[in-house]
Amino acid sequence: MRAPSRTIDKARRLRRTMSPPEAKLWTRLRQRAAGQAVFRRQHPLGPYVIDFYCPAAKLAVEIDGWSHSTGDQPARDERRDAWLKEGGVTTLRIAATDVMQRFDETVERILQAARERLDG
Repeated sequence: MRAPSRTIDKARRLRRTMSPPEAKLWTRLRQRAAGQAVFRRQHPLGPYVIDFYCPAAKLAVEIDGWSHSTGDQPARDERRDAWLKEGGVTTLRIAATDVMQRFDETVERILQAARERLDG
């Protein structure tokens, strides 16, 4: 699932302009505590940029703000999730409000999903 150069460039730009929920979540995921799954942020995968990706678990974590429920975005998200699934990647969608309002629970949910995929 090699990413085209334009997707890699987009990922680099997105790393510099993460949303507040993404930035908050990254502060925890990047700590890489012993035994914890390793995540990458704004990771290019094929034609897509994944908010957070755990390569060992093949787990994509997408932080969905309000725009993910408007216009053609739900259909685009479905196509993206289906494409990732074809490559063996599971997508976990998290509401941005959950990151901001239930931070510890949200982090635990993500780490648990990664553990389950690793133990699979």
